[in-house]
Amino acid sequence: MLIEHKMSFTGKYAFGSQENYEEFMKALGVPEDAIEHGKNMKFDTEVVQNGDAFTWSQIYPCHTTTNQFTVGKESEFEMLNCEKAKITAKIEGGKLIMKFPNYTHTVQIEGDKLIETSVSGEITLKRLHTKTV
Repeated sequence: MLIEHKMSFTGKYAFGSQENYEEFMKALGVPEDAIEHGKNMKFDTEVVQNGDAFTWSQIYPCHTTTNQFTVGKESEFEMLNCEKAKITAKIEGGKLIMKFPNYTHTVQIEGDKLIETSVSGEITLKRLHTKTV
């Protein structure tokens, strides 16, 4: 199986902004108190890519979430609502795509920006991060 790699995702990224966080988390069934707690939380993202293998960490003030996966192979992920799911990540057109049970998560690099887009039905959560290293 030929896996397309247009660029490396490796780097450290600082949180910049997000759109539709509250609406998106409500659509996933996240409790109101958890949404309120998380809506203004800033976090850093650290990605290490070695060929098809990824270690993807989101570093919050109170904890770190790390997902390790290989493109094209089923792996267990911790989702945005803190539940776990087994999915297979793929790369298409330079974008990393993960189809979770209730949403599709796409990540791409544009210049020094890491752009995460999560879509659940009609609601799109967009997060922008800027590369620091």
